[in-house]
Amino acid sequence: MNPVIKFRKLPHFNGDLPAYQTAGSAGCDVQAALDSSGGLLLIKPGARALVPTGLTLEIPRGFEIQVRPRSGLALKNGVTVLNTPGTIDSDYRGEVKVLMINLGQEDFTIKNGDRIAQLVLSPVVHALFQEAGELEATSRGEAGFGSTGVERP
Repeated sequence: MNPVIKFRKLPHFNGDLPAYQTAGSAGCDVQAALDSSGGLLLIKPGARALVPTGLTLEIPRGFEIQVRPRSGLALKNGVTVLNTPGTIDSDYRGEVKVLMINLGQEDFTIKNGDRIAQLVLSPVVHALFQEAGELEATSRGEAGFGSTGVERP
């Protein structure tokens, strides 16, 4: 059985509800709700913007919604979601807004109703952190960034 996400439309919402574009889609697209800004939002190269969706969500306990970029926006325009993946916690009840950045070289205009990101429902597991005097040794050890797949002397 699929979890139910309850939602509320805010006064400036006037688009489509989040929707999966294909039966195999992991994420559902969410749209910009820009009525209060004249229906357009310009993001200059290197700039970022918090884009409203006009929706509030009630996410079931034990889940989160991850906010992820849309690959087409990233490839074609260099526009992506900052802080990716963003997390919407199950106890958050404010408007869903998407933090976007223009990494391209041209101005990018978001229009009211544009699909700006995708939402992926994911289960959450809370860990118990336990202090230990020593940690189990591994072949990787303390080798960090870029170290996997590299031969070591």
